[in-house]
Amino acid sequence: MKPYHLLISLGFIALAALAIGVYQASSAPLPAGFPTPTPNGRIEVKNYPAYRAATYRYRGQLSEAANRSFYPLYQHISSNDISMTAPVETRYPDSTRTGATSGEAEVSFLYRDTDTYPKEVADNIRIEDVPPMTVVSLGLQGGYDFDSYQQGLTRLNEWLAEHPGYRAIGSPRRFFYDGPYVPDPLKRSEIEIPVEAVSSNR
Repeated sequence: MKPYHLLISLGFIALAALAIGVYQASSAPLPAGFPTPTPNGRIEVKNYPAYRAATYRYRGQLSEAANRSFYPLYQHISSNDISMTAPVETRYPDSTRTGATSGEAEVSFLYRDTDTYPKEVADNIRIEDVPPMTVVSLGLQGGYDFDSYQQGLTRLNEWLAEHPGYRAIGSPRRFFYDGPYVPDPLKRSEIEIPVEAVSSNR
C-alpha cells in the first residue's frame, strides 16, 4: 500500500472513531440508577431500579409503534420542561414472542428520577411508576427495524429454553438509546424480557 493510501485509510478510521465518540457523548443521560447498555451481541441478566415514565398507548402495526408515539411524548416533555433521557422504551405484547406483528404497544419516555412529576398531562399520556425488575437482555447495534426485534426475541426465547433457572414473567420490551441523527450502523438498543429466578426445589 502506498503511503498516501495508508494515510487516507487512517484518516477514515480516525473520523469514524471521532463520529462514534460524538454520537455517544451527545446521547441523553440514563435514568438514575440504570445499568449501562448491554454490549452488542451479548445476553445478560440485569437488574433495574424503580423508575417513572410518561407512556403513550399505540395500537396497529407494531413496526410503527415507536415512530408514531414519539411526537405526543416529545410534546409532553417539552410542554413540561422535562429533560429527555435515554433510552426510549417500547413494551410489546407477549404475542410477539410467537410471531405477532400487530397489536397494542406502550411507548414511554423515562424521567431522570422518580421525584420528577409533570405540571400538565394530556389525555393521551399516562404517568406511571414502574417497580424494580430483573430482565434477560440482548444488546444490539444497528437499525431499529422490527425484523431485528423479532430476531433478537428469538435469541432470548432460545436462551430461556437453555436456562431453566429463569422464567419469563412479563411482556418483552425494547430500549432505543440513540436518536435519528445517529446512522443506523451505530444505533444501540436492547431487547429484554422480565424474568424471575426459579427455585431448584420446585
